[in-house]
Amino acid sequence: MSGDVNRPPHAASAGTSPVEDLDPRAWPAMFAMAVGFFMIMIDTTIVSVSIPAIMAHFGADVTQVIWVSSAYLLTYAIPLLITGRLGDRFGPKRIYLLGLVVFTLSSLWCGLSGSIGSLIAARAVQGLGAAMMSPQTMAVITRMFPARRRGAPMGLWGATASVASLAGPLLGGVLVDTVGWEWIFFVNVPIGIAAIIAVWKLVPDLESHAHSFDLLGVALNAVGLTLVVFAIQEGQAKGWPTWVLGMIAAGLLVLGVFLWQQARNTREPLMPLQLFANRNFTAANAAIFVMGAAVVAMSFPMMLYLQTARGLSPTHAALLSLPSAVVSFIGAPLVGKAANTRPTRGFAVLGFVFFGVGLLAQAELMRASLSVLWMLLPSVSLGLSGALIWGPLSMSATRDLPARWAGAGSGVYNATRQLGSVLGSAVIAAIIEWQLGLQMPSGHAGQRQAEGTHVALPGFLAEPFSVAMRHATWFPVALAVLGGLAASFLVKPQFMRDDEARAARS
Repeated sequence: MSGDVNRPPHAASAGTSPVEDLDPRAWPAMFAMAVGFFMIMIDTTIVSVSIPAIMAHFGADVTQVIWVSSAYLLTYAIPLLITGRLGDRFGPKRIYLLGLVVFTLSSLWCGLSGSIGSLIAARAVQGLGAAMMSPQTMAVITRMFPARRRGAPMGLWGATASVASLAGPLLGGVLVDTVGWEWIFFVNVPIGIAAIIAVWKLVPDLESHAHSFDLLGVALNAVGLTLVVFAIQEGQAKGWPTWVLGMIAAGLLVLGVFLWQQARNTREPLMPLQLFANRNFTAANAAIFVMGAAVVAMSFPMMLYLQTARGLSPTHAALLSLPSAVVSFIGAPLVGKAANTRPTRGFAVLGFVFFGVGLLAQAELMRASLSVLWMLLPSVSLGLSGALIWGPLSMSATRDLPARWAGAGSGVYNATRQLGSVLGSAVIAAIIEWQLGLQMPSGHAGQRQAEGTHVALPGFLAEPFSVAMRHATWFPVALAVLGGLAASFLVKPQFMRDDEARAARS
């Protein structure tokens, strides 16, 4: 079975031409699905800058408003293994369209919500729609683009993910400052309708595979992930009480049982463990887990520094990340094209180097006495890192997967990334609170909550607040090192090894 994973279905056999025909429908289908994928990725970060406005509108406290983001993260992360297999069973186009309809309608519900509870419920449904959509994009790339031709579409996928994560705060800040927080959700409605039409017309009905569903695996996976993710989300707000730690332990135990059950399932496991027999799939998943955590972890200290210590508005703070988004958008397709004929390890490792260097520079510039315009310099380095990391890692994860496991592989990869984001959010929140407690003068704890007021802290508080954010940024720097180490284990894909063997024989 593991041989199927290590040898791609498109690999040319000895003595045959390595040139592979490309389905003319492939690129239109990719562009159509990229619109919806951009929309769901941007919604993972767009809400962060609107939290003060939402609190004021509903009279909600911090614990309530945190669930506006947490509900989305929970229902996005937990079903990904299941929705990936649904795409295999019923076709990625059908599941993607269903998810897109759910996401669009729930976005309208979010904007029309009359209470904080209604908004949280709508965000939970929105996350479920995103979970149905996310694995199908990679699955379509895997099934429509031969292994040798996946560089450019994976580059586009990487650019979409990278730019969306960076553009979310910028778009959110502009909308909140101009037309109101409701429009961070209303804007999804016309885009969603256009995406539904495009996918309906441009994405073909790909062959489905008659899978039987591992219902026990579904239940164990859902229970285990719910316990772990819910506890991580609640832990910081509750002060990590015993019941939260017990919930994490119980969740890890259930996930352990899930892995044991998957290993013993000889029919249709929810997560085929043979996927991890492929070194590239395993290394790419480890690296994208770290990247998911690092992207979330780097944005919190930066935005708090700019809005609290320096008094910038959400829009002005987010504009400082504009060079990163532009560089990533331009660079990612070029990197993807180059990676068609080259191993991805060099790109990904170099990307994590740029990522770490950019974060170190950003941390050193977090000083109350410096002009915030200096932040434009590390933004360029971070943009280069995004171009070099997202696409090559996704290529590494999928190049050697057979078509029948495209949905399962995409589900595992996206679930890994999203769980990394949840963990990164929880850990950076704890580090920020710890550093503020160490650095802020006693008696001024309440003034930490000035964020979002657009009024800079007084000088005697701005500098220690900046020091706290600078120290907190060392966490994503450490993650960049771990990501580089994981990426260093990538090897040449099977078709490149086949080409070398063919050349040696001739």
